[in-house]
Amino acid sequence: MHTSSGFLFGILGFLFIYILNEERKVNVKLIPSFVALFAFAFSVTISVLWEIYEFLMDSIFGFFMQRGSLGDTMWDLIVDVVGALIIAVIGYFYVKGGSSAILDRMIRKFLKRNKKLFQRQK
Repeated sequence: MHTSSGFLFGILGFLFIYILNEERKVNVKLIPSFVALFAFAFSVTISVLWEIYEFLMDSIFGFFMQRGSLGDTMWDLIVDVVGALIIAVIGYFYVKGGSSAILDRMIRKFLKRNKKLFQRQK
């Protein structure tokens, strides 16, 4: 589950910064390594916040979300980072001019579902 969340939040971070980077109204052109770094950092930040949430729920309400071990938390963070890193590398090469079937499909689907966000103002 955590690896897939690393992928998904990495893709979400990538889509956010990639679309912002491609928008003509925003007069900024970000280098591919920054786009990849943002996607990675976004995903890892969400993962860390989730682990803090688990810790607080266990500590305050006596839940058992962390399964009582530091090892569980560390493995969750490690697989989150691996998922985020994979997406960051794919995103880097995509922005650099390559192609990625996964990212192509996700970007097209996102743009299609959110047409109103990207309509040109007259």
